[in-house]
Amino acid sequence: GEQAEVTGQAGEWADERAEVREVTGRAGERAENTDGINLANKDGNGKNGSPRRGKAATALLCYMLCCALGYSDSFAFWETNLAYEGESVYNYLQVKESDRSVILSTNVLFGVQSIYMKDQGLTGMYYDYAMAAPLMVEGKAPEDCSVLILGMGTGTYATQCRKYYGDMDIEGVEIDEKITALSREYFHLPEDMPVVTYDGRAFLNAVDKKYDVIMVDAYQDITIPFQMSSVEFFMLVKSHLAENGVMVVNMNMRGSGEGNINQYLADTISCVFGEVYTVEVSGSTNRELFASDNKAMISTLEEGVVRLEEGNLQAMMERTAGNLAEYEAGDYILTDDRAPVELLGMQVIDELIGDEVAYYKGIYEAEGIEGLLRSF
Repeated sequence: GEQAEVTGQAGEWADERAEVREVTGRAGERAENTDGINLANKDGNGKNGSPRRGKAATALLCYMLCCALGYSDSFAFWETNLAYEGESVYNYLQVKESDRSVILSTNVLFGVQSIYMKDQGLTGMYYDYAMAAPLMVEGKAPEDCSVLILGMGTGTYATQCRKYYGDMDIEGVEIDEKITALSREYFHLPEDMPVVTYDGRAFLNAVDKKYDVIMVDAYQDITIPFQMSSVEFFMLVKSHLAENGVMVVNMNMRGSGEGNINQYLADTISCVFGEVYTVEVSGSTNRELFASDNKAMISTLEEGVVRLEEGNLQAMMERTAGNLAEYEAGDYILTDDRAPVELLGMQVIDELIGDEVAYYKGIYEAEGIEGLLRSF
């Protein structure tokens, strides 16, 4: 009997792998190599238009940037007047409170990871755009939708959904239990909103429930859990969506080069879902992605926006709907066997540093050292 059970499990695993191979089949050779990841170093002999003097100037600029930014008060270690400062197993944590908001920072450079507006209004951040997801669910009013948030944080998205759409059924999954504790103490997360301390993918593997909206908000800057970026993961998410359900993914640190990390994520999602749309978040590097198998998701959104009564939300949803673009899928596919998200993330950082150095190099060439110092 035990041998038969093991044999049956092996058969199930083989079926699952066959399904993944079928989904990723159109990726061809792209999924078998890393040609799409451009991590090659430039020729060290001064080719590609980089003579030694240019390299020396660039090195000097990098040194001066490090010296200048090293004492910038944007680095979280030197923040003052904090409501809370501490560490968890996963993060360095800060809570800073002002007259208008409460902010959580989980690292020392990039600032805001979660925010609570004391007037409970819109944040001006990506959460506002993600509010479109419940309006895309055909056949259900937003207040009747069930929502699962993978990467709950301090519950900004959950709080906004409750504020604008009523008493929605919302569950959260957050791997850092200290952040969950802070969300109750400083960010007014309702006590009746359950949060499970677990990995998002492991949670989905452990439950059978289906949801109308699943938000994936587990990516932090360039730190992307590989197990939550693959075809297999998004197939698992899809299996937990109810009929006409919608997945919304917050992607940040977007790159501009061919084969960038968000292109990999969007192409991978397009292997799993029939309808994929994206919208750029104004004033940030975030991009929101909406995916469903319901071809009427956009028309459902447009109809839902008209019925909204709250003016600020309606204006925000009109802007979101107007800027949504249908995603044209490519062949950059991430699988459990090949998901080089760390390398892709570093590629984005390389681009950002290159752009910053180019900016200051232009000032140096035009105005010299004095102009460069003034720019700091």
